[in-house]
Amino acid sequence: MDLPPVGLGTMGIDDPDAVATALSVGYRHLDTARIYDNEAVVGDGLAAGLTAADLDRDDVTVATKLWIDDLGSEAVAPAARESAERLGVDAIDLLYVHRPRGDYDPEATLPALDRLVEEGLVRNVGVSNFEVADLDRAVEVLGRPPAAHQTELHPLFHRPELLDHAREHGYPVVAYSPLADGRVREVDAVAEAAAAHGTTPEAVAIAWAAAKEPVVTIPKASSEAHLRANLAAADLDLTDAEVAAIDAVEREEELFPE
Repeated sequence: MDLPPVGLGTMGIDDPDAVATALSVGYRHLDTARIYDNEAVVGDGLAAGLTAADLDRDDVTVATKLWIDDLGSEAVAPAARESAERLGVDAIDLLYVHRPRGDYDPEATLPALDRLVEEGLVRNVGVSNFEVADLDRAVEVLGRPPAAHQTELHPLFHRPELLDHAREHGYPVVAYSPLADGRVREVDAVAEAAAAHGTTPEAVAIAWAAAKEPVVTIPKASSEAHLRANLAAADLDLTDAEVAAIDAVEREEELFPE
């Protein structure tokens, strides 16, 4: 998929105005999940934002995820239809397996998702929080790479082997929590790069992730100021030395472990 460098992560967003504002300032990728319990909020914001910004529905990639108890072969289709209804869309642009746990069975779940693509309810099938072995199995069962792999990625936690797999197979990595819940401010290498560029540690964290092709980011923001700042951060050019210094940070904090 050709995803923009910065999209909007919506976990915790409960106001449609935040989503509508994101569209008005230039966001074209909205990410939610059934487990976030805000698909209807995102759908209301999408409808309002499309009207206010005079956008076509096809201008915006809308992504959601099936939770681990929605992944049985008989549960996939009803869950996806419910998500589409809450989002107010005829088709979900990108539907992820949220985690390869619970009722997930690659031989049953992935073909069930593929059938939704054939029906037109889903346009692309993605995966999230997969390990390399899970990714390899998905490629084998689907007969193609996933449309995208969403995973936690920020200066305090990143998995180079996942990026290598994406590069080898030609799909984007969607980095969630790129600001590490605000903890990027505690990272010396990030703070030093921010001072050198006269910007914020948050902007540096987004730019660092965006420098790692094929990574795109989905930071959460609600205010117009933060939405604009995150969107602009992808245009920040870090030096190779700055990227290497952040890569070398030894501390690892996974915010959302299994």
